[in-house]
Amino acid sequence: MRVLILGISGAVAQRVALQLRAKGHTVVGIDTRPWEDAPADIEVHEVDLRKRPAEEVFRTFRPEAVVHMATVTSLRVQGEERHRINLGGTRTVFEHCHTYGVKHAVFVGRHTFYGAAPDSALYHTEDEPPKELASFPELADLVAADLYASTALWRNPELTTSVLRVSYTLGTSAQGTLATFLRGRRVPMVAGYDPLFQFMHEEDVAAAIALTVEKRVRGVFNVAGPQPLPLSVIIRQARRIPVPLPMMVLRQLLGRFGLPRLPSGALYHLQYPIVVDARAFRTATGFTYRYDEVRTIQAFLEAHPPPRARREELFDRLESLGLMRG
Repeated sequence: MRVLILGISGAVAQRVALQLRAKGHTVVGIDTRPWEDAPADIEVHEVDLRKRPAEEVFRTFRPEAVVHMATVTSLRVQGEERHRINLGGTRTVFEHCHTYGVKHAVFVGRHTFYGAAPDSALYHTEDEPPKELASFPELADLVAADLYASTALWRNPELTTSVLRVSYTLGTSAQGTLATFLRGRRVPMVAGYDPLFQFMHEEDVAAAIALTVEKRVRGVFNVAGPQPLPLSVIIRQARRIPVPLPMMVLRQLLGRFGLPRLPSGALYHLQYPIVVDARAFRTATGFTYRYDEVRTIQAFLEAHPPPRARREELFDRLESLGLMRG
């Protein structure tokens, strides 16, 4: 099968490409970033998927399946450009799929689609709408891209469309939202909250996407692996130090003193869990994960041990003032 992967230079996308190649598929990729050590038989075009050269790849390669992994989060791209990449890029992808006779399109989204809220159900199912976009507007374009991809199910019935809402990824690349949380020696938490985090090893995520391509499943699916864990447990298993802070204090410290640079709306994800029900995907594809939660954290830890300790007078001062505990 001829498979075109958009955003192929990302850590998980590279794994998808290698797994599909190992199964005998012909893989071509598009990305604005280079894949330095790409295998010789995987052709990578360094172009913007919204531009004419990307359409030329569709026209000449004539992919049978397209895997769209070229969306970005607010951790990578800020402002209006992120909106153009996510929503504008997704619209362009599906227009090209329709024009050039693609049989199967896979949109790889995120389980954060559902939003973090105090009144949400513990397990989200695929028919639930997004919530709390007002508190985290940086998610709006990703949610819009997901919804646009979902409309292809009825707009283009001749195109088999798979929309995947994948839980957090973790692994040796240290890419992704959860890895960003864990990058420093101290990891912020909102005092009084310890939400469940659902995550998968990068290899398992790649396997789930490759399996979607081969099974050609149609519909919207949550994708998850092992059981979720409380954030504090993940932090300690990764040999980091949890830093519970009042919300008002934490908002002021993001991106400073070794804490990760996060949008203020992301703090709601440090308060309330986003856990998905992935039974429909397992039933449709037969997917089973290989890495449990312990092995997944261990893989991240071995590749990215905690940074060396530094003098941290700020945290000592906060402790003395009674603003931090733990």
